[in-house]
Amino acid sequence: MSIDLHTHSTASDGLVEPGELMGLAAEAGLTVVALTDHDTTAGHGRAAAALPPGLTLVPGAEISCYVEVDGRSVSLHVLAYLFDATEPAFASVRAQIREHRATRARQMVRLLADAGHPVTWEQVSELAAGTVGRPHVAAAMVEAGLVPTVSAAFSREWIGASGPYWVGKWQPDVWQTLSLIRAAGGVSVFAHPYASRRGVTVGPDVIERMTAAGLTGVEVDHPDHDSDERRRLRGLAADLDLVTTGSSDFHGSSKPQGLGAESTSPATYERLVAAASGARPITGPTG
Repeated sequence: MSIDLHTHSTASDGLVEPGELMGLAAEAGLTVVALTDHDTTAGHGRAAAALPPGLTLVPGAEISCYVEVDGRSVSLHVLAYLFDATEPAFASVRAQIREHRATRARQMVRLLADAGHPVTWEQVSELAAGTVGRPHVAAAMVEAGLVPTVSAAFSREWIGASGPYWVGKWQPDVWQTLSLIRAAGGVSVFAHPYASRRGVTVGPDVIERMTAAGLTGVEVDHPDHDSDERRRLRGLAADLDLVTTGSSDFHGSSKPQGLGAESTSPATYERLVAAASGARPITGPTG
């Protein structure tokens, strides 16, 4: 089995349609792929309808949340798998996150426009096939020639944290997030927890508290983790009896890693499936 448990489609900030993503996953030799768009399940139906023979889809979502550490708010992402997408409380919070993300993007566009930069809301909306977010503002900035790359837009000179065009966002705290996932029958994995190149990370004490609150695993083998970060995470996971996953965090051509760049063991996958009660993996046709 070749298993990739973290991918994105145009339903959030990926560049590949959900159905096309399933075809690419099969071509890459995957046998199991999770679709984990940001705070939405909108791509699941299209992905399931396009499943090729021999490929299994794990329905999921990457949930934006935060934790307070020493009086400071630190953003986190938690991967939720195999939850009941119709469970009202969790569905409502995901909708709120998406609504606030779109409002935030519109405010960033307004700040850019007020400063004389040629970025419009219409342009940003056209770039977003799914939920509008900060990456689509960044893409519009690239199109307008303001920055050379999306990552450059995320700097402190532009729409990065504390930048002149930065706008904060609403999201639930991690404790509510873990509770919602569990109540919807899902399992949870902390996404890229030690990826220091992305910004501020949390320490082992927070992950220990998350484990007590129902966390199932940690994403260890991720393109943004170096060898030391992976080593430390693997040791912590062993101490806390957390599963360890590996995933590409595939977005398409906007990021260098391909599908299956990192993978999850079959034993870990089976443990996640066994722990979930909200939904089941979806298998493609057999012939």
